[in-house]
Amino acid sequence: MSDANLRIPFQLQPDLDEFLNMIVEQKNYSTLTQKNYRRQLTCLVDFMETLKLSAWLQIKPIHIRQLSAQQHRRGKSAKSIALLLSSCRSFFQFLVNTDRLPNNPAKNVRPPKGEKKLPKTMDVDQVTLLLENIDVSETIGIRDKAIAELFYSSGLRLAELADCNVEQVDLTEQIATVTGKGNKTRIVPVGRKAKAAINDWLTVRKEWLGGCAESALFVSQRKTRLSHRSIQKRLEYWGKRIGLNANLHPHKFRHSCATHVLESSGDIRAVQELLGHANLSTTQVYTHLDFQKLAAVYDKAHPRAKK
Repeated sequence: MSDANLRIPFQLQPDLDEFLNMIVEQKNYSTLTQKNYRRQLTCLVDFMETLKLSAWLQIKPIHIRQLSAQQHRRGKSAKSIALLLSSCRSFFQFLVNTDRLPNNPAKNVRPPKGEKKLPKTMDVDQVTLLLENIDVSETIGIRDKAIAELFYSSGLRLAELADCNVEQVDLTEQIATVTGKGNKTRIVPVGRKAKAAINDWLTVRKEWLGGCAESALFVSQRKTRLSHRSIQKRLEYWGKRIGLNANLHPHKFRHSCATHVLESSGDIRAVQELLGHANLSTTQVYTHLDFQKLAAVYDKAHPRAKK
């Protein structure tokens, strides 16, 4: 749904606009995050209309619980409901901080508990199979291999890779400077194979652009920055062509990179730095993946574990 289709009653619009501008201008949230907030808060406004509530002051905690229950009945996941409640909580806290509400009606409303899903990864053999079999006989394959190698080498998010400019990659030092969530900048290593693939791509990139001034590291044949969706589609294409039995998406490279580094080093703090996680608890999900592997080996190998 586009922003143009998100209908909000005129009396509620100014507060929403002020909040959405604030999270970009003061909190340095991305425009993509801003769009997600707008979408979540429009869901809240739609629910208010069903209850015939026309002002923020009319909203009580019971209404937020009803909103959560409604989303649950509609089959929304616990993660989606948590995102909705988090957006409501942040918005209402903004209204409290600016003296427009006496308290935050979403403060103590918790989402339903959902099954904790571990990130999906590829094993080292699968990654190698993919990276060694991307067809580089055509220039688009040279570009796509550089994209895949950089994703796996450096554990980048999709937005970080798509937004990366040529000057942010130092192949002599084998590092890249990327901007992640919350507009935070970090330096990540670029592996030997990724360096070689990017070097090959830079020659092709120069030919594609033909003197056109474009700063993006990865560009389309139309001489423009490669979009998020285009990157996703190219990875899906190679996953199917090479015969990987799973949907290949950018985050799978990130998860695989993190898991393989953790398995080899055991250094969770280094993985936290690599991924740009603000909290170690976010990184600790990879320790569960590592334990799953250990448990599988134990079940097969330990004399007292065999059935």
